Amino acid sequence: MDIRQIEQFFKIIDAELTQDARAILTGAAAGTIWGSTRPSMDIDFAIEVKNQSEAGWQELESAIGKAIDKTGIQANYAEDIDRWGMVTLLNYKSNAKLYKKYGNLTLLVLDPAFWSIGKMTRFIDPDIQDMIQVFRKKKCSPTNLAEVWGKALKESPRSTTLIRFRRQVESFFESYGTKIWGRKFNLSKAIKQFHTSAGIGKQA
Repeated sequence: MDIRQIEQFFKIIDAELTQDARAILTGAAAGTIWGSTRPSMDIDFAIEVKNQSEAGWQELESAIGKAIDKTGIQANYAEDIDRWGMVTLLNYKSNAKLYKKYGNLTLLVLDPAFWSIGKMTRFIDPDIQDMIQVFRKKKCSPTNLAEVWGKALKESPRSTTLIRFRRQVESFFESYGTKIWGRKFNLSKAIKQFHTSAGIGKQA
């Protein structure tokens, strides 16, 4: 799936809508927009419609179904994608950037730092490679990433997932920090920022 296919998918949705709607891309599709080259044939997004009635949602679901049928791209969508995982995406709706405005549909892309929360939670190799490529391409600050990941850890409900998330953040910085940001990357500073943002030191 490339940028042209992503845009075509949402153009088809827009053509079927008679109401205003807003979509926020995440997952592999957002990674493609931000610079990842990993192939994928599914698209993940948050979606909101102006008409919150059953009829409004039926129109939206029909439009998405037509986009799936015409493009062959599978879709995972929800009104609130923060419910998809055990680690919160924080105020992700306020951290999405405008990508394109169609007729009735406004398409945004989740900010790389907030997009990466889900990637860091899963932490399988394709997600790791996505993050490496996007962080390089967008010149993402390790300090900002550490702060966002720390806040996500702090504000998530307690679960065993949070223990893994902490270890995965620390492992990512240790294993890939220099590869992404070069010799100037300061591992201890990045981990300290993560711990501070997560309130880990205060728990000791």
